[in-house]
Amino acid sequence: MTDRDINLIVLDMAGTTVADGGLVEQAFTRAAERLGVEPDLEYVRATMGESKISVFRALFGDEDFAQRANTEFERAYGELVDGGRIAALPGAAEAIGELRAEGRKVVLTTGFARVTQDAILDALGWQDIADLTLCPADAGRGRPYPDMVLTALLRTGTDDVRRIAVAGDTSYDMLTGVRSGAAIVAGVLTGAHDERQLTAAGATRVIGSVAELPALVREF
Repeated sequence: MTDRDINLIVLDMAGTTVADGGLVEQAFTRAAERLGVEPDLEYVRATMGESKISVFRALFGDEDFAQRANTEFERAYGELVDGGRIAALPGAAEAIGELRAEGRKVVLTTGFARVTQDAILDALGWQDIADLTLCPADAGRGRPYPDMVLTALLRTGTDDVRRIAVAGDTSYDMLTGVRSGAAIVAGVLTGAHDERQLTAAGATRVIGSVAELPALVREF
């Protein structure tokens, strides 16, 4: 690997490496029912990838209620995960292994809280699959801000944002990659948003799935 090669890969989880299967919407609906409010699924779909607490702040305005909503959402999502409703996307684990075998650092990021991220990793047996895992609280702000990508750079000792590749399934993932200065901002078509949405948000490439990412990184 030369000093110009991509050596840090920052990957989203749900919809990119982990099959969502509608769990976010189901958890949001369950949380809304417990809180006695109408679930705004249209807004939830539009903001897929954003830090969940930010979504609730935008929806409800009141900070205390937003925190309650976020807690209920995380609890509901955790219940679905514990019920066996989570799976790795085909080729995701293999792609991560391939990238790391080539000497690249891989960091998994999420818009969920740490407790939910850890529940997903535990359910998949992925506790050691990546070099690092990050949630919004680890970095300061979640997507679409670049904080998690830049925190990944700092914690892995990567020396240049131009050696970073970011991959995700949402417009917010793409915005995060663009704002961080990543050389590759790859949209994947296994999650929430389509090619048009990903490209409009700044994707440098759109690929079918994360399984295609190692080849894209090697071509750079």
